[in-house]
Amino acid sequence: MIRDYNNVAANERTFLAWVRTGVAVIALGFVIERFNLFLLSIAGALAEDADRLRIHRFDNPAGRYGGTALVAAGVTLIVISTVRFIHTARLLSRDEPYTANSTSVSLYVLAALLLAVAGFSAYLAAI
Repeated sequence: MIRDYNNVAANERTFLAWVRTGVAVIALGFVIERFNLFLLSIAGALAEDADRLRIHRFDNPAGRYGGTALVAAGVTLIVISTVRFIHTARLLSRDEPYTANSTSVSLYVLAALLLAVAGFSAYLAAI
């Protein structure tokens, strides 16, 4: 029998939710990267001079490096959530009380990362 099973299961569910979010961000980055490559290859095939036909939506650095940035953000999200999961599991296994101040740094980092991904996604949708 696992002592304090409710908290251990909640920790695992939270970890799996963060991993699922990270995988979704990685998949979005992969789709953006492959779609950009697809559009550029079609543009090169349709135009006699590839420089004449410019695809406005993916012609800026956000279109060129956006997919790679989202893949890196998703991997970072999974790594941070793994560290947080292990840290919380260790805290749950101890009998000593602890303060939430020790875990708030990782929450701020995760929140900043999610806001950056959301802002970048909104930027891509707007251009």
